[in-house]
Amino acid sequence: MVDIEQPEPAELPRGIALAWGVAANPQRGPKREMSIEKIVEAAIELADLEGIGAVSMAAVAAKLGFTPMSLYRYVSAKDDLLLLMQEEATGLPPEEHRENSGWRTKLRALFEAQALIFVRHPWILSLPITGSPITPNSSAWLDAALEALADTPLDDQEQLAAALAVSGHARWYGMILAGYAEQARSTGLSPEAVSEREAALYDRVITAEEFPQLRRVIDAGVFAADDDPFRFALARTFDGLEAYIAGLDRGDSRQVESAWLTDATTNVAADKRVKEAQKAVRAAEKALRDARKHERQVLRDAHERAARQQ
Repeated sequence: MVDIEQPEPAELPRGIALAWGVAANPQRGPKREMSIEKIVEAAIELADLEGIGAVSMAAVAAKLGFTPMSLYRYVSAKDDLLLLMQEEATGLPPEEHRENSGWRTKLRALFEAQALIFVRHPWILSLPITGSPITPNSSAWLDAALEALADTPLDDQEQLAAALAVSGHARWYGMILAGYAEQARSTGLSPEAVSEREAALYDRVITAEEFPQLRRVIDAGVFAADDDPFRFALARTFDGLEAYIAGLDRGDSRQVESAWLTDATTNVAADKRVKEAQKAVRAAEKALRDARKHERQVLRDAHERAARQQ
């Protein structure tokens, strides 16, 4: 019998190993005064106060009263520090979501809790998404969403797709909420006043001639309404999922689609001719914007002349 050599398991990147607590501890350094936990805590405080741009190994070291080299014994790269910051700030999903009955209410509770994380720590939104969640806390959020769907007839792939949809809704909602909160902080205006100012700006620049449908909804007062369009979108997503589940119960076939981003698409994007065409499209779009700007100016001049002649 021939023994088949098994491939070696992939080595965990140090940042992920640190998150799981399986990385080797530093052999030297101020062990009593410093720890990975204290480093991450200091970095989060900096990011919450001044934004992610203020976070550097030197700045974190200065906040802790050590040299940057002392930090490198614990966290060897800034990317690892950012990963650990995101992991700590994300935390674990609230246990309260399990007290709800039904997958809709459980997923909505997770959605709202996730959105609040982005409001408390908006710098998370500026960190790139580099793949699936592999750290403990991020995995716990995904696991909680899958648990909410476990008793539905959705298969594993469909449950994961639904969980990712909720996560995407929460990220987009958190991005908007964090943006309004920052506007309120920097201007001193209340969130309601920020919304009113935004509605006034739309009302000033959007014309019926150029954007007829957008002008129509502005006149209907949608930008000043109290309704929450993001929760509406989440509810309609749940409605669609509920209808899909009802179809499965009736014996309908599954409808998960295959990925549309293929290797061929990726290769085409790198083609020189495609880049040249994209450059031409950008130039044409700029020319169109300039033409529309000129058209708006001509219309304004015409209206002013008509008003003077009356």
